[in-house]
Amino acid sequence: MPFWIEALVSLFLVVGSLFALIGAIGLYRLPDFYTRLHGPTKATTLGVGGIIIASMIFFSSHNDGLSLHELLITLFLFLTAPVSAHMLAKAAMQQKLPAVEQTRGKPWD
Repeated sequence: MPFWIEALVSLFLVVGSLFALIGAIGLYRLPDFYTRLHGPTKATTLGVGGIIIASMIFFSSHNDGLSLHELLITLFLFLTAPVSAHMLAKAAMQQKLPAVEQTRGKPWD
């Protein structure tokens, strides 16, 4: 495998891992449910996307054609993550979960 492909795969793996790490730290450190919802839906989705792109580049370089399995995974991920986050936020608003004072736009005010 050429060095530039290895470097590109490594770059996407490192960037994807950093996004996933930032999302996990945000999930742990943020104060309430509404702010914690951003960790797994934003940063972690980008992290998994970067890792899947690295996988697509790696397996496409080993095979003769483009690897489409990863494209389907990415499409499914980018379609389902916002929908599930929206459903979780709506359920939290229905349950009137408490929010910290710094959270803007409290739904029940």
